[in-house]
Amino acid sequence: MPAGRRRQRGVLITFEGIEGSGKSTQCARLAKRLREEGHRVLETREPGGTPLAERIRRLLLDTPTTGGPAEPIEPECEAYLILACRTQHVARVIRPALREGALVLCDRFSDSTLAYQGYARGLSLQVLERMNRLATGGLKPDLTLLFDVPVATGLRRRRHPEREQNRLDREARRFHERVRHGFLDLAEHDPQRIKVLDGTRDPDSIAAQVGLLIRRFLEKQHRLKVRRS
Repeated sequence: MPAGRRRQRGVLITFEGIEGSGKSTQCARLAKRLREEGHRVLETREPGGTPLAERIRRLLLDTPTTGGPAEPIEPECEAYLILACRTQHVARVIRPALREGALVLCDRFSDSTLAYQGYARGLSLQVLERMNRLATGGLKPDLTLLFDVPVATGLRRRRHPEREQNRLDREARRFHERVRHGFLDLAEHDPQRIKVLDGTRDPDSIAAQVGLLIRRFLEKQHRLKVRRS
């Protein structure tokens, strides 16, 4: 790198949606496509992303039959554990990758905390937002893709007999409806960042739409960087 020239910061793209929305599939497909195009890509997830955070993830998602805690997890405890994961994840994985100029694709991030622990669990959105700023040091996604499906569709996918269900999969349908409402409300209030995609379409069609959206986004980012240089 030439002397006096700073490395360009990477971008953080997050993938959100209710259980069974298809977001994880699309995150993996986009990561593969971007790598094939020569981009430096970090693919990660929440809760998790570091060895410590992955251990906390198991506490949060495993059921008693798969080694999870037998006692119910209080909403506040759930939020603290998720934010603890995020603190470690951002500090040790996401920020270093962004400093190196990588495209960071994260399966769930701060919007999930607001949708699940805020809208669905009933915790204060304002308090969660303040706690999240502390956990992330103010880091926000540059772009968020929200894959929207009806709750019945998402649960049917997740509760397929061949799939192992986690603790959240077993929540009541009313809970998942509140989560979906939360995501859509967040998107309505931040349409520049959060782009809603129809998750009921076939995966290839969704992947094509994601590819087009990301290409336009990266082109816009490049133009902005040229203007600043």
